Amino acid sequence: MITFPASMRVFERGWLSSNNVFFIDDGRDQRDAHGIRTALVDSGYAIHVPQTVALVRQALGNERTLDLIVNTHLHSDHCGGNALLQSNFICETLIPQTEADAVRKWDEDKLTFRATGQSCERFGFTGTIAPGTTLRLGGFDWSVLGAPGHDPHSLMLYCAEERLLIRADALWENGFGVIFPELEGESGFAKQRAVLELIATLDVRAVIPGHGAPFTDVSTALDMAFSRIDYLRADPVRRRMR
Repeated sequence: MITFPASMRVFERGWLSSNNVFFIDDGRDQRDAHGIRTALVDSGYAIHVPQTVALVRQALGNERTLDLIVNTHLHSDHCGGNALLQSNFICETLIPQTEADAVRKWDEDKLTFRATGQSCERFGFTGTIAPGTTLRLGGFDWSVLGAPGHDPHSLMLYCAEERLLIRADALWENGFGVIFPELEGESGFAKQRAVLELIATLDVRAVIPGHGAPFTDVSTALDMAFSRIDYLRADPVRRRMR
């Protein structure tokens, strides 16, 4: 059984929604200059938005509000709940820095919504994050790491103190998310391999993937992911089928 800090909860969601990670500070941490006390990492897909809001409200209780949304990347299954959460709570929203222009213009081609045939209600943002940034969530420091491969703009969050990694779609227990650049005729496998190699250097006791249950056997998951990259790279036809 994986033990998480009391200030942190993982909402494991069904397909197509991504998992959500909820943070609530007990108020004793005075190092947060912005006064942020509650946060949600990724907000799920559009058809599950009412359930997302209900989960957040239940976790908040009667005396709290949602202060912050953080998106690891802007595929619709990770940000589809942003708009309704923003309408229910006066909250900040942080997105990957390299996606800022596409969100301002609401370019559904660059945001991949149109290409994937998926919906996402338009939302705004109040700030951006990039590799090298540190976020204070649930009373702990989380380092923002780049995770291109599945998506060129994707990010991961790593807490060295608790040895936890929020990996979005960079690594699942049995693989990783589709390498979308490869489907568009661009290079993606080399970047995905580099991300896996970065993960292998981290001291991690538990992983919170974008989809599926949190897991602890990081070594086995990495071995499977490396094997899958080799398998896909060996045959161009497989790249289009996976």
